[in-house]
Amino acid sequence: MTQNIRMLSFLEGARAATGAAVVIDVFRAFSLVPWAMLNGARTIVPVRTAAEALAWRERKPDVLLAGERDGKPLPGFDFGNSPSAIRDAALEDRILIHRTSAGTQGLLAAIEAGASPVLTGSFLNASATVRHLRASGADSISLVAMGWNAEEAALEDTLCADYLRALLRGEAPDFQAMRQQIREDATGRRFFDPALPWFPEADFDACIDLDRFDSAVAAVRDDAWGVRLQKVS
Repeated sequence: MTQNIRMLSFLEGARAATGAAVVIDVFRAFSLVPWAMLNGARTIVPVRTAAEALAWRERKPDVLLAGERDGKPLPGFDFGNSPSAIRDAALEDRILIHRTSAGTQGLLAAIEAGASPVLTGSFLNASATVRHLRASGADSISLVAMGWNAEEAALEDTLCADYLRALLRGEAPDFQAMRQQIREDATGRRFFDPALPWFPEADFDACIDLDRFDSAVAAVRDDAWGVRLQKVS
């Protein structure tokens, strides 16, 4: 591939995204999304604020709410931002409203910036994401590592961006080495700290399950929901 690949970070990077954009949030927003789809969710709607999510519930009482602030579950929501909880939940044909401090913020910012297509990025569907980018014919790709709260570097997002870039270039990145680095980093160690129960240990493997999901995930505009996420080949 000969595309121009831009490596961007945080909310400011999402706002600067051009061409095709992959908004990366490994821990945990865009690892949760593939698990929700694998578990039968009909629609996932990203929003910026908890108030927006709660307003959806007022209008449509049957929706489910998932999200976090500073990693902790939000009051009044059905789920936190835990991929392992979503993996084990009863989601068949349900609509999930999703608010996070990094991933959903960056996704919506990249859409507003005019990037197209805008894809979610994680290790769970890395190969599928690259296949979709190749098929799209995009000559410019923005890889946006969202980091912690969209403002601090997070190794897992940086390495996922590196992994995607290597695949796009036809290289063979060493995922196992990356996995070990992430496990030993402060953000990886959170999942093994009993003082942080909102980061369950099961979430680590749920987020580092390489190519568990065989579809890319794209954000699309929708008359009913504003923006929703869908599988794309």
